Amino acid sequence: MEKPLWMICVTHMLVEIYLLIQVALIPVITTEFHLSLLEASLVATVPSLIQLFMNIPAGFFADRLSPNQLLSVSMFIEGLSALLISQTNSFWTLVFGVSLLKIASPLYHILGLSQVSRLSKPEQMSKSMGLHNAFGSLGSAFGVVTLAVLLSTLGWRWTYLLWAFPILAWGFVVMNSSHLKTRKRERPATQSGRRLGRLSLILSSGFLVFLIAIALREIGSTGTSTFMTTYFVDGRGLSESTASLIFGLGPFIGIVGSLAGGYFGQRMGAKFALTWTIVACSISLGMLALVSQLYPLILIYVLYSFFGNAVWSPMNAMVANITSEADRGFGFSVYFFTEGIIGSVTPTLAAGVIQSSNVWFIFPFSIFFLILGLVALQFLPHHKGQALQDRPIWR
Repeated sequence: MEKPLWMICVTHMLVEIYLLIQVALIPVITTEFHLSLLEASLVATVPSLIQLFMNIPAGFFADRLSPNQLLSVSMFIEGLSALLISQTNSFWTLVFGVSLLKIASPLYHILGLSQVSRLSKPEQMSKSMGLHNAFGSLGSAFGVVTLAVLLSTLGWRWTYLLWAFPILAWGFVVMNSSHLKTRKRERPATQSGRRLGRLSLILSSGFLVFLIAIALREIGSTGTSTFMTTYFVDGRGLSESTASLIFGLGPFIGIVGSLAGGYFGQRMGAKFALTWTIVACSISLGMLALVSQLYPLILIYVLYSFFGNAVWSPMNAMVANITSEADRGFGFSVYFFTEGIIGSVTPTLAAGVIQSSNVWFIFPFSIFFLILGLVALQFLPHHKGQALQDRPIWR
């Protein structure tokens, strides 16, 4: 693996450290701050709105600034926000700190994925995306496992404090790295030509169908992930630390799932791989809703996590294939904006469903939208010679 790609993957690992901690903490902060489930869901909803509105400017910066600048800024924002969260004793200060922390994600992801796509050969795109996503899963796993250990000892705030220092240190490393001190080459197209190219991308039938499919899938995925620890605690009677520990298995399995998703995408074609991983997610989620004993629950959750993380590599590869190199940052911006707007409203929507029934209903809710996304994906057009055309399964 080339040094720049390796550094981008390590940055991805660190930027994902806190990804799942906020949702894993929902049953904890509900008790600590005496909140209803709907109020507690704001720790996921409000930061997601902030992240949503950062996606478009992040794409603008990714197409114009050096990797050093954006990668280091994302690390500094994340590290300083984590220090603030570690000192909070107020729910609204916690929401504010997590909202600041979420700014780091689009600043990193749009640049990072654009760089991975540019550093990879076309035939290696899915595999590179799988490796990149595996590092992200590793970071999420480190964060949740740290939380599970500290919940029963020093307290959840120490999770934010302990990881803040290596994140800030890595920000200085990438800022001064000679391997990342490059700028994108100038684009030969005129300003009006670039605008027309971007407009045609947004209005293209393939990209629109793709965005609809991933939006529907995102509703199902976010609904489950936001309230999984709540289900473990309230629905299955597990302790908060045990629920966090089981939840933390997901990202570790996600490392293997991400690599498998990259392999499947390279061998089968991105659309085919994405289709079957969503099918597998729906089936395993349905099984998870039916089991009650601890060990089968853990086993099926591991299975769901494997396929849930396998979807990212083919999805990211499809975005890279749809877009031109010159406007890839913009393409990822629209992609993340779509996911962001869904991620910002789904926790509150799902919390309303749960409060009007019970926490178990998160499963049929999520499965319904996963299936809708799967159906929408089948309308993705294929034309010979286009980048979206799937490669054959066997050579």
